[in-house]
Amino acid sequence: MQISIHQSNIKTIRQGDPKFLLNDTFTVCQRASIEISKDCPASYKQIIAQAYENGWIKPVAHVYGKELTMDAMR
Repeated sequence: MQISIHQSNIKTIRQGDPKFLLNDTFTVCQRASIEISKDCPASYKQIIAQAYENGWIKPVAHVYGKELTMDAMR
């Protein structure tokens, strides 16, 4: 029996990590965020906004390690 080990090349980047912000000289933005549909009821939007402000909901990005390497080479 042959057992092989797979090592994932997917990296998780969180808010506050050095590579979380994208910068193209004129624009700086977060690599990930949340988007609330315009059809979401106002009461839910308020709850989601409060949870986001309190840090209970946080944006994270999942990228391939090679993407981070290519970004570093720019």
